[in-house]
Amino acid sequence: MKRRDFTTLFSSLTGAALLAAHAPGWAQATAQRAATVSDRILILVELKGGNDGLNTVIPYADSRYYQLRYTIGIKPEDVVRLDEKTGLHPSLAALSPLWDAGQLGIVQSVGYPQPNLSHFRSIEIWETASKSAEYLDKGWAARGMAAGLSARAPFTAEGVAIGDGDFGALAGSRAITLKNPEAFVSQSRFAHGADPVIAKGNPALQNLLRVEDDINRAADGLRGDKFSFTTPFPAGAFGNSVNAAAQVVASQRGRGGIPVMTLTLGSFDTHQNQPGAHANLLKQFAEGMAALKGSLTELGAWDRTLVMTFSEFGRRARQNRSNGTDHGTASPHFVAGGAVRGGLHGQAPDLERLDASQNIVYSTDFRQLYATVAKDWWGVDPQPVVRGSFETVNFLRA
Repeated sequence: MKRRDFTTLFSSLTGAALLAAHAPGWAQATAQRAATVSDRILILVELKGGNDGLNTVIPYADSRYYQLRYTIGIKPEDVVRLDEKTGLHPSLAALSPLWDAGQLGIVQSVGYPQPNLSHFRSIEIWETASKSAEYLDKGWAARGMAAGLSARAPFTAEGVAIGDGDFGALAGSRAITLKNPEAFVSQSRFAHGADPVIAKGNPALQNLLRVEDDINRAADGLRGDKFSFTTPFPAGAFGNSVNAAAQVVASQRGRGGIPVMTLTLGSFDTHQNQPGAHANLLKQFAEGMAALKGSLTELGAWDRTLVMTFSEFGRRARQNRSNGTDHGTASPHFVAGGAVRGGLHGQAPDLERLDASQNIVYSTDFRQLYATVAKDWWGVDPQPVVRGSFETVNFLRA
């Protein structure tokens, strides 16, 4: 086997061992026992490109909103109403059952001090939980592993980055990528060719043989049937990622589990002609969330799963002249799961009190969300995770 073939194969097949078939009875057994911290799953959904929070969670009773969004604002009669002041974009209608069940929370006006409006720098800040002028290499979820989570159980891997996103919050952990599960079996044919006799006494070749063996065993597992869900998954890349995430959870019977997964949807960088593009993205997100809830409920895993969105920034309060929005600051974010305390959390954006650049002023630091995950979901000290002291947000039930 050529080194180039092996390198390509290894990068695409390292997640294959996660997807072995399992007996459906496991879902029933899992549902019957109480979840421990080591059983819990965190799924991070990146809304890549900077989601427009004002047209996602809409202050439809605030006349100032319609002054700022004079052509792209969502009409009051079209809003999916959450209460007498706040509603969701109509394309998020698939989230209504989660909201009605008390399993969807919205943390409002999330941001950080001295915001950076560069896509690349701001997402780095979010993924590493750094200060605005601080540069870190390790992701915040990786620091959670080092803070004690990885010692709780023999995890199959510490995280899985699904789709086209990078490791992000998992950078520095024992994480793997999973882009195309269906390609694993066909590509496994490349994992042959290193001669065991030649490899004898050569540590590098012996390691290569071990990796080849892992790849082949993983591919053999994939030749069986995957879990057959009754929940339908939406078409498209994000729907495929949601399906892959559900299969990862299904594959983990008796393996120690996967504590963190990341999914990516985008691009939300809607500088022009926003209404149609934004509506389509939000529809994909909502339908993907509904499928995630349905599939994980089938597995008995929804009550031990926390889903949380993040994005590098929101959009400017006032629309631009191209029927779009420019880079902004604070934005709302979703949390969902069987253990979530549903409802609105934090302060609604004050559209009469914008900053000097006419951006929304944040009231909840994004590191408060991470501190909540560390303390209340993982049961570890949040200080090394967020590198400071941040109040938690009450979006998880005791």
